[in-house]
Amino acid sequence: MHKLFIFFQYCLPQHLLSRLTGALADCQLVLVKNFLIRLFIRYYRVNMEEAQRQHAEDYVCFNDFFTRQLREGARPLSKLANAVISPVDGSVSAAGKIDQDQIFQAKGKSFSLQALLGGDAEMAALFRQGNFATLYLAPRDYHRIHMPFAGSLQKMTYVPGKLFSVNQNTADNIDELFARNERAVCLFQTAIGPMAVILVGALIVAGIETSWHGQVAPAKQKFTESYSADSAVELGRGEEMGLFKLGSTVILLFPEESIHWSDGLQKGASVRLGQSIGNV
Repeated sequence: MHKLFIFFQYCLPQHLLSRLTGALADCQLVLVKNFLIRLFIRYYRVNMEEAQRQHAEDYVCFNDFFTRQLREGARPLSKLANAVISPVDGSVSAAGKIDQDQIFQAKGKSFSLQALLGGDAEMAALFRQGNFATLYLAPRDYHRIHMPFAGSLQKMTYVPGKLFSVNQNTADNIDELFARNERAVCLFQTAIGPMAVILVGALIVAGIETSWHGQVAPAKQKFTESYSADSAVELGRGEEMGLFKLGSTVILLFPEESIHWSDGLQKGASVRLGQSIGNV
């Protein structure tokens, strides 16, 4: 069954399917959007008590619901001054050390830093032998992305690509998955050096947005935006930086010897926005 699912992903018109799904998710017809939202809540057992708006009727469309904001206090940030926090609710797909320029994906599979970063050799050199964490967001999860550590935005690159599913089954079976999918690479300068936050698209993900640019994906072609002191985007730890319209994955990169991941940051472990996942 798993192999059949992988096979169909190669055959599907991934971008067309994702755009059609996005159009449905933007539908504002009351009967349609309420039906979709209630069905989703029931099927995935979404905890709506955490949301600012708790009823299907409170949302304009399915995407409005899917990118719902949490009520105040639902995700307290770690009080440890040296903590790197989880930027999302989700689970750990993989985490650890970068082997030269190779990032572990799954047993027997890895991908290169340079490929992940859209071919940017200069940026890749910043993270050689560094640390990475790949965090998967399931459909039921909160889908806004927050800063794991305070930083100043230096560069954002949109990299077009495939739209394979990013669940663990696909990660186990498709080579270089995260370096092949559509993604937004965000490079920050922090008190401990550079930090990259990569927002990876996936099958039926209808869009990627950032707080400073708005909608990044889908886009027609690769683009890069650089930020200087005159156009600085300063974001504090825990501050919202983006969102996914339907689920996906976030990859964090830190330089060598800059941080230490928590012992519990192991494959399959659940993480929640704001919890400490490492320290500087």
